[in-house]
Amino acid sequence: MAECIAFDPEVKVKGAAVLATMKGITAEHLQPLIERHGLGSVRPEGWYPQQAWLDVLRDVAEGKAGGSLDLVSVGMEVPNTADWPPGVDSIEAALESIDVAYHMNHRNGEIGYYRAVRVGSHQIDVVCETPYPCDFDYGIVYGVASRFHPTGTTFIVRHAEGQCRKKGDRACVYQVIWEEM
Repeated sequence: MAECIAFDPEVKVKGAAVLATMKGITAEHLQPLIERHGLGSVRPEGWYPQQAWLDVLRDVAEGKAGGSLDLVSVGMEVPNTADWPPGVDSIEAALESIDVAYHMNHRNGEIGYYRAVRVGSHQIDVVCETPYPCDFDYGIVYGVASRFHPTGTTFIVRHAEGQCRKKGDRACVYQVIWEEM
């Protein structure tokens, strides 16, 4: 499974999600890519072809705007600005809510998933089987952990060894580990 190829050509992404992720990259780098891929003027309430948005992110990943660090930065903006489920008040609930938020911002077909799996009292692994770039998903998971990790703790997010969509695998796994300071 390659990055940046929609699972279903009919899938649409909500404009609010596109606009949220755009905050992680400077407009002068991103706007030409958005126009090149036919997204034009994105409205929060509009719905846009996921493949066009994935094409923009692929260009970012290939360095036409800023590369993998920009993708991480873009992903980190998602939990702060995209439509998100209400009532999330813990790191566990937040990591589990990524999939709910993902489904709130996509429609019309197979989109994949984010699955949070408790590994220990202070570790949750997030399995991401989506068409989005690995670095973008890392940014989302990091942004959620940063926003919701328990007070008085520090955390790390790391890509688990083994499978990775950059290598053509179906999913990536991110380990979220937090501990008392």
